[in-house]
Amino acid sequence: MSNRPIVLGIVGDSAAGKTTLTKGIAQLVGEEQVTVICTDDYHRYDRHQRAELGVTALAPESNYLDIIQQHLSMLRTGQPILKPIYNHKTGTFDPPEYIKPQRFVIVEGLLGFSTRAMRECYDVKVYLAPPEELRTQWKVKRDTAKRGYTPEQVLAELQKRETDSEQYIRPQRRWADLVVSFYPPTHLTAEESNPTLNPTLNVRLVLRPTIPHPELLIALLDGSDAQSAVRLGLDRDMGKPVDVLEVDGHATREQFRQLQGLLCDDMPQFWDACRNPEIGKVAGTTGEVLQSYPLAISQLLITYHMLKAAKGY
Repeated sequence: MSNRPIVLGIVGDSAAGKTTLTKGIAQLVGEEQVTVICTDDYHRYDRHQRAELGVTALAPESNYLDIIQQHLSMLRTGQPILKPIYNHKTGTFDPPEYIKPQRFVIVEGLLGFSTRAMRECYDVKVYLAPPEELRTQWKVKRDTAKRGYTPEQVLAELQKRETDSEQYIRPQRRWADLVVSFYPPTHLTAEESNPTLNPTLNVRLVLRPTIPHPELLIALLDGSDAQSAVRLGLDRDMGKPVDVLEVDGHATREQFRQLQGLLCDDMPQFWDACRNPEIGKVAGTTGEVLQSYPLAISQLLITYHMLKAAKGY
C-alpha cells in the first residue's frame, strides 16, 4: 500500500457536477479519510475586482496557479498547507485554513489540469462534461438558490464566460483518465431533466488507456447488446481510441449489482465501499432521496481506481 496520500483530480466547468461527485466518492471511501480541496479558493481577485478588470474567474491569470501547484505537491507528499478560502456567496475571501491531508485527497475545480506540474500530482484524473444545455440548467438552479443571483444574471455571466470556457476549461478534457458525461434521454423534455442529477439521466464514461481499467469489466460487457441499459463499446475521444461505458437511467438494481460484484471480486478491499448505503443517492427536485444507478456506477468506478492507486496498481 502507498504510504502517501492518493490524489484524485476532478475538473469541469462551473456547475458541471463536481461537488456532487466529490461528496459521493468521499462517502464511499469514508469522509474521515478524505481531504477535499477546491481550486476555486485560489482566485487572484475577488468578485468586485474581476468586474473592475473585466476578467472572469476561468482565466489562468485570474488564479494563483503557481500556489496551486506548490500546494498539490505538498499534499501529495503528506505535508500540510495553509489554504486560501474564496467565499462564493459574498465573492470575497475568508481567512485561510490549515489543512492536513488525509489518506485520500480530492481536488476539484476549474483549472486543476491546466499545467503539467499540476497533472503530475494526481493519481487519477476525472473530467466532467455534461451537455451545455444541462449545465446551464444546473448553474441557474444552483446560483439562484445558493448564491443570490437572478436567472438573468446567471445567463449573462455564462455568456460572458463562454470564450474562457472554450479556451481554458474544455481543453483540459484531453488530460483526463476518465471523462464523465451525464445527459438526459432524448425522449425527455428540458423540464423533465431539470435541474439535478436524477435517476432519469444517463451517463457516458470515457475510459482512457492512461490507467488500467478493470479487465473483467471489459470482458463481461464486450459483447453487450446495443439495446442493453449497460453497454461497453469502442469510440474515439479527441481523436484517440477509447473504451466507452454507457449506463442508462433505467438500469436495474440487478445490473448494478453485477458490476458491483465484478469490481469487488477483482479487489476484495473494495467491499467496504460497495456496501455503503449512500451510493448513487441524490436529492430529487422536491427533496426526496432518489437512487441513480448511472451515478452509483460512476462513483464506484472512480473509487475503484483510487483504491487501486493506493495499492500501486
